[in-house]
Amino acid sequence: MTMTMVNLQPTLTGETILIRPLTADDWTGLYAAAADPEVWAQHPATDRYQESVFRSYFDGALASQSAFTFIDQAANTLIGTSRYHDFDPVRSEVEIGWTFLARSHWGGTTNAEIKALLLQHAFSFADTVVFWVGETNLRSRGAMEKIGGVLRDGVHHREIAGDAPHVIYEIRKPVSL
Repeated sequence: MTMTMVNLQPTLTGETILIRPLTADDWTGLYAAAADPEVWAQHPATDRYQESVFRSYFDGALASQSAFTFIDQAANTLIGTSRYHDFDPVRSEVEIGWTFLARSHWGGTTNAEIKALLLQHAFSFADTVVFWVGETNLRSRGAMEKIGGVLRDGVHHREIAGDAPHVIYEIRKPVSL
């Protein structure tokens, strides 16, 4: 697959959610959504609800130049974030990760809508999307299985994720795309 330019920060619009590039002005709204300790309870970074820890996460997202803000269109509120990471054109693979969603939007259709929008865009430049999930994060693992993620073999570690044990789910581009 030959690519000259890949847009890792498009604006994507769904039925209820707007996904747009993360900006520095999103700090207040995203921290309000992230300050709930329950959001991070099963995550490898259980302390990310703390302002200084979230600041580091937020600054890293800005620096990545591939991060998004999720906006509930009806309420016009910031409800979470994610980013593309580690695009490998040779393997035609990209990661969607560093995702969090405000607890007010758990259990409904929001996560599926967000992932569908991000996957649809990712499949315009990659054949496989991977998701690193904390090994013991049963909520996120369940969400991955709900949207069709297939578990790769093994437990994986990487320094940028705090070297915590992770599992990897993948979703491959449908043949019809």
